Amino acid sequence: MTHIRQYQPDRYTIIGNHLAQHRDLSLTAIGVGTHILSLPEGASVDIRTLAARFPEGRDRIAFALRELEAHGYVERVRGRTAEGRVITRTYAHSAPGVTGPSQGDEEREDAPSPVAAEPPRPQAPTTPAVEESSASGEHQAPARALLVSLRRTDDRLTLPERDVRRLAPAVAAWFENGASAAAVRRTLTAGLPPDLKNPAGLLAHRLRELLPPPLPAGPETPPDPDRGEDRPPRPAPFQTCDGCERAFRGREPGLCRDCRDCRAAPEARDPAVAA
Repeated sequence: MTHIRQYQPDRYTIIGNHLAQHRDLSLTAIGVGTHILSLPEGASVDIRTLAARFPEGRDRIAFALRELEAHGYVERVRGRTAEGRVITRTYAHSAPGVTGPSQGDEEREDAPSPVAAEPPRPQAPTTPAVEESSASGEHQAPARALLVSLRRTDDRLTLPERDVRRLAPAVAAWFENGASAAAVRRTLTAGLPPDLKNPAGLLAHRLRELLPPPLPAGPETPPDPDRGEDRPPRPAPFQTCDGCERAFRGREPGLCRDCRDCRAAPEARDPAVAA
């Protein structure tokens, strides 16, 4: 291959080879990521808009966006407007590893870019402020503790304090829907990619896309024993038979029914044995 290069004074986009030559992304995902990075601030990049622009269709574009999100190039954050309408804000990362709008804003202040004259990113409420308003406060501390302890399972999941604050409301939403801490931990740590480069982005994706529905409500009133509405008794626990070592249900250890019948049979046949 021979490059035929032409000088372009304007209307160009710098794309890193880490995206253009990514080994784990599909060609559709690389193309969608390149197109998104070439768009100006405030452009619409939802599935419907991209499907109207390209012939690949919604399913392939949706799959490509999920690939980009899993590898840290796209971050989709749900929030509410002042009128209460739920919207999704999309943040396109020129390189994986920069997570959250707050970190991008800090870098913009430290090192102004040549496109600083463009309209700045809207200063809407950040993700924690939006989620904490709907998440119960009693789940915030357990959620933060679970996120901090993920590094005990995989040291690549060592999160900075900023990401712990950002992801805690999403974990609290799992707790509110009835998920246990073990279920959340298993969902977040199972099947991690070997080349994990953006742990916070991957965790945010799993917390958002795999959120279980709330548990169905129980009976409105507890059962009334005086009206015959006692709850059914729990079955007896399993015991190991002292005679044949088979499992049987019983309130106390001892013999199973077959062994008791075998030992009672000689006594029933011969009265002298019983005596």
